[in-house]
Amino acid sequence: MNLNIGLEGSSITRPPFFDGINYSFWKTRVTIFLQSLDYQLWHIIVNGPRMPTRTIEGVVSPKPENEYNDNDFRMLQLNSKAKHVLFCALALMNLIGYLHVIRLNKCGIY
Repeated sequence: MNLNIGLEGSSITRPPFFDGINYSFWKTRVTIFLQSLDYQLWHIIVNGPRMPTRTIEGVVSPKPENEYNDNDFRMLQLNSKAKHVLFCALALMNLIGYLHVIRLNKCGIY
């Protein structure tokens, strides 16, 4: 057991690193980190990515790229930023496990 955990200061520019130990402590730290960058990042992590849509005659559908406006591009930028923070915060083995669970979810297995 590493007794030096938490003795060093944290970076305000890099996400807290998760090595598979003490998830609840890491979750609190990464939540605060994401919210400090842009509060919407945490909402994207919790609720999933936001994609530009349009409504025609009451039917919501994906918006074609040639119709994107500045707000749509900001939304897409935030989606990418949220993924980037998580990829930087997770150890390789944790990231592999996370991607495996995502694949299982898409298949309806998990």
